Amino acid sequence: MARMSTRRQVLQTLAVGGSAALLVGLYTWRIEPHWLEFTYPLLPIAGLPRELEGRTLAQISDIHVGPRVDDAYVVDSFRRVQELAPDFVVVTGDWITYRNSHQFEQLRRVLARLPHGRLGTVGILGNHDYGFHWRMPEVAEQVAGIVRAAGVTLLRDAAFQVAGLQFLGLDDFWGPRFDPAELLAQRGQDTSTIVLCHNPDAADSPVWGPYQGWILAGHTHGGQCKPPFLPPPLVPVKNKRYVAGEIELSANRHMYISRGVGHLLQVRFNARPEIPIFQLKRAG
Repeated sequence: MARMSTRRQVLQTLAVGGSAALLVGLYTWRIEPHWLEFTYPLLPIAGLPRELEGRTLAQISDIHVGPRVDDAYVVDSFRRVQELAPDFVVVTGDWITYRNSHQFEQLRRVLARLPHGRLGTVGILGNHDYGFHWRMPEVAEQVAGIVRAAGVTLLRDAAFQVAGLQFLGLDDFWGPRFDPAELLAQRGQDTSTIVLCHNPDAADSPVWGPYQGWILAGHTHGGQCKPPFLPPPLVPVKNKRYVAGEIELSANRHMYISRGVGHLLQVRFNARPEIPIFQLKRAG
């Protein structure tokens, strides 16, 4: 009798454990990848014009239009951003996950719903925008053309000023064109400046010169799966500090890493997709 009771308890324990594993699996696959979180960090900027105090900047990153991310989810995310009426919108790369030329028409359709800032809309490219192994410049050119046609000022190691705010947009760190040293040397000391840089590892590259200020990045997806109280086991960066959120750097620089909107595999755990809505304020 005791042996039968023990067997029943083991079977019940296995059943409960199996059900829990199934629920966690369904959650990481069906719920969290589309459970978008809006965060509201402050963004203190040296020399910010007083008329921009309190204005908002939405950072959209890692959309990954392609075979794995649901277009309807992305479009709904765009709608929710537009309802917030941000003053600036920046997109920090990985517009697509390239598999073939079908992604270009798909990107056109999705970007027809892209939210725009009331004062400006700026973007950069990420590694996936360079196709396979990040070495297909012809793919990047196609993406760049579609992005510009959607009303985005796309920066590739270039500067852009709008409404008293300057953006320095860096080309992708893993791509074949990353060479921002001259841009940062010439414009890095300008006041009221934000750098857009897809890959946070670029923050450790010796290219920054006199720049002191904020770097807005993406790329990591927050690790996508993060055990509670532990770092994520897989993050596509060398510097394992660079996972998500605000990071204090050397030389009076700071970086914010968005967890991004999309995914490469439809799985997230404890790393919800994110769109930060920054409130601009004068530093100091």
